[in-house]
Amino acid sequence: MGAWLLRYDGVDPDGERLRESLCTLGNGYFATRGAAPEASADAVHHPGTYIAGCYDRLTSTVAGRTTTNEDLVNAPNWLPLTFRAADGEWFGSRPGDLLGHRQVLDLRRGLLIRRLRHRDAAGRDTTVEQQRLVSMDDPHVAALRTVIRPENWSGTLEIRSGLDGRVRNDGVARYRGLADAHLSIRSAGADREVIWLEAETVTSAVRIAEAARTTVTGAAVARRETRDEPGWIAHHLTLPLRQGEAVAVEKVVALHTSRDRATDGTLAAARSRAERAPAFAELCDRHVMAWDHLWRRGRLDVGRSAAQRTINLHMFHLLQTVSPHTVGLDVGVPARGLHGEAYRGHVFWDELFVLPFLGLRFPDVVRALLLYRWHRLPAARAAAREAGYAGAMYPWQSGGDGRDETPRTHFNPRSGRWLPDNSRLQRHVGLAVAFNVWQYYEATGDLEFLSSYGAEMLLEIARFWADLATFDAPSGRYDIRGVMGPDEYHDALPGAAAPGLANNAYTNVMAVWALCRALDVLALLPSERRAELLERLGLGPAEITRLEDVSRRLRVPFHADGVISQFEGYEDLAEFDWAGYRARYGDIRRLDRILEAEGDTPNRYKASKQADVLMLFYLLSADELTALLARLGYRLDRAAIPRTVRYYLARTSHGSTLSAVVHAWVLARSDRAASWRFFLEALDGDVHDVQGGTTGEGVHLGAMAGTLDLAQRCYTGLEPRGDVLRLNPHLPPGLPGLGMELRYRGHWGIRLHADHRGVRVGLRRSAQPPIRMIVDGGPVTTIPAGRTVWFATSAAAGERTAGTG
Repeated sequence: MGAWLLRYDGVDPDGERLRESLCTLGNGYFATRGAAPEASADAVHHPGTYIAGCYDRLTSTVAGRTTTNEDLVNAPNWLPLTFRAADGEWFGSRPGDLLGHRQVLDLRRGLLIRRLRHRDAAGRDTTVEQQRLVSMDDPHVAALRTVIRPENWSGTLEIRSGLDGRVRNDGVARYRGLADAHLSIRSAGADREVIWLEAETVTSAVRIAEAARTTVTGAAVARRETRDEPGWIAHHLTLPLRQGEAVAVEKVVALHTSRDRATDGTLAAARSRAERAPAFAELCDRHVMAWDHLWRRGRLDVGRSAAQRTINLHMFHLLQTVSPHTVGLDVGVPARGLHGEAYRGHVFWDELFVLPFLGLRFPDVVRALLLYRWHRLPAARAAAREAGYAGAMYPWQSGGDGRDETPRTHFNPRSGRWLPDNSRLQRHVGLAVAFNVWQYYEATGDLEFLSSYGAEMLLEIARFWADLATFDAPSGRYDIRGVMGPDEYHDALPGAAAPGLANNAYTNVMAVWALCRALDVLALLPSERRAELLERLGLGPAEITRLEDVSRRLRVPFHADGVISQFEGYEDLAEFDWAGYRARYGDIRRLDRILEAEGDTPNRYKASKQADVLMLFYLLSADELTALLARLGYRLDRAAIPRTVRYYLARTSHGSTLSAVVHAWVLARSDRAASWRFFLEALDGDVHDVQGGTTGEGVHLGAMAGTLDLAQRCYTGLEPRGDVLRLNPHLPPGLPGLGMELRYRGHWGIRLHADHRGVRVGLRRSAQPPIRMIVDGGPVTTIPAGRTVWFATSAAAGERTAGTG
C-alpha cells in the first residue's frame, strides 16, 4: 500500500469504530469521523462531527449523586446520503447486502475513498464510488462525491441527502446513562439546491449551522423534493437511470458557529458559503494543494515503509486536530483529538507531547495553543485562591472556560462500580504549561510573546508551587503534599485518611525547574515590562526571595541505593506479582481496574500505570537533571540514571499509550534496541488498538505526536537551549536514517538529515542571521543562511569532524 495509503477490505462490524476513528477527516476547525454516509449511530457505527472548542455541559444523576459534565459537542451529522432503486430498500438498511467493499484513506491528499458493490433484495446490483474531504483550504467546508452505476438494471433511482440534528454524545459506552442530548434545533429549511439546519447547544448557547448543496450530473434532470421531520431535513431526488450509466452526486457542506469571527449571522454564513462554494473538483484541487503545503513543513522521513506509513498517519491526525486554521481560534489540544468522545474532548497534559514537536515546524500554531492557556489564566488563579494558594493552579482537565472539568467519579467496567476519582490532584499539568511556554521561546526567540503572555503564566505557575510548598524546620527542606504524579495508579498511601501523596519526585523536580525559569524570565524581560508585570501581579522582593529559596531546598526522595523514589513512602510498598497476574489475566495494562474488581488497590504496590519518575529523563537532559538536583543539594551519580530506568521499567504496566513513548525516549542512549522496540510499540498503539477498544472512542493524540517527537528530537538529540541548537544523534539499529525540515528562530527551511555516520544541516538562503549549533558536545559551529554543514560523528571513538558546503 506504500507509505501514504491506509486500506481496509471487507466489512468488520467489530472493528468499525476503530476504522471510523482512524479514517477521521479534519482541518483544525472541525473533524468528521470516517463513518459511512448511510450509517446511523448504533452498536456498530458512531457518526460524529466535532468542532474545535465547542463545549456544552449537562447535569446527570450518577450513583445517587448529581454530577455535571462538559462535553465536546457532537454536531449535526452532515454525511447522510443514501440511494435505492425505485420502491426498494434504502442502501444500508439491512446487513449482508454488500458484494464487495474497500475503504482507503489517502493521507497525502487528505481524502477518504470508498468503493463497493451492492445487491438489493430484488437482485439489482449497483457499483458505488465515493470520495470525501474536509477541506484543509477552507476550514468551513466539507464535501462528498458519490458515483452510482447500475450494473444489471434500469429504472428510477432515488437519492436522499440530509442533515441530521438528532445526534447525541453517546459514543462511549461507559458514559451511557448520563445526559447526552446537547443540541436543540432552532430551524431547518430548503431553497433550490440547498438545505440547512441550525442548532444551539443547551447551556453554552453556541449556535451551529450547516448548509448542504446537493447536485447531480451525468443523468436527466432530477426531480427534487424536501422531506423533513423534527431534527432532520433532506432533499429527495428522483431520476431515470439506464443500465451501465453512471450518475455523480455531489454534496458540498458549509459549517459555521456563533464563535466564528467576521460573519453576519451563523445561519446566513453557512447558507451563503454552501451556495457559493465551487464544485467538488475545484474544492479537491485546493484541498490537496493545502495538504501539500502542510506535508512540506511536516516532512519526517524514517526510511522504512511500514514505520513511515504510521509516522505519516500520526502526522496526518495531528495536523487535522491542530492546523494553521487553529491560529485565531481559542482552543486547546484535546487528548483524543477531534476524533471521538472519550475523555469528553477535554484538554489534559497531552500538549506536553505535542507542542515541542510542533514548535519546530508550526510555531504560529503553538503560539495560538499557548494562548488557550493564557486566556484561562484567570480561572487558574481563581482555582488557586479557592484552594488557599497564590498564583495559578491549572486543572487536570480543561474545556471551554478553564474551570476544573475533572470528574469526581469514574466507572470501572470490569467491576461495574462507580468509584471516587482523585485525578484532579495531578497539579503537575501547570508544569506542562510552563514547560511548553519555555520550549516555544527557546525554539522561536519570541520575546514579544514571552513579555506579553508567557512570563505572566510562568510567574503565576511558579508562585503557586512556591506557596504550595511547606517548610519543615527540622530538615530545612520544603515539602509538597496532597498531589498525584503522572503514574495515576497511586492517589494515597495505604490506609491514608485523605487522598494525595507527599513529595512526588517528578512534581517536585519540575516545580524547581519552573521556579528557575520564572527567575530566568525576570532577567530576560525588558526592564519597563518587568516593572509593569511585577507591579500588576503584586510580586514583591519577599515573594521573589521565596521562589529562590524553595528552588534550592525542595525535598526529593531517594531510595537507599540512590534510585529516585517516586514519592515519599514508595519504597515501603509491597512488590507486585507481575508474573502471576500476567498468567491469570494476560493483558494487565489496566491493572487498576483488575485490582479494584478484586477488592484490592494499586496503592499497596510498587506498580505504575505509566512513566512517572522516568518523565524527568523524558523532559530533561541528564545534564539539566543533574544540575537541578545539585541546586537542591543532591548528588545524582550518573550510574543511578540507568539503575533508576531499569527499576521502574520492571514495575510499570504500560496502561497508557504515552508509556511506550516515554520509555522509548529514556532508553534511547542506554539500550537503543529496546528503545526501538518501544518506538514500534508506540507506533502500533492506535493502528492496532492495543488497549482493546479505546481507539474507537478517539485517537490518542499525545502518543501519536510523541512518536513524531521521538524521531525528531530524541533520536537526533535535537534541543534548542539558550541561543544554541544542539544535536547529538544516536539512531537505533532499526532506523537507517532520518530526514526533516525545521523552523528555528526565523529560519523557515533548516534541512536536517542524520544517519549512523553523521548528520547534515543545511539552511535555505534568507536574510536571517546565522544559527549557532553544537553537535555531540563539540565546539559551537556558526552556520549562515544558504550554507550546508556535514558533521561526521563516531560515538565510539569520540571523533568529531565538520565540513561545509
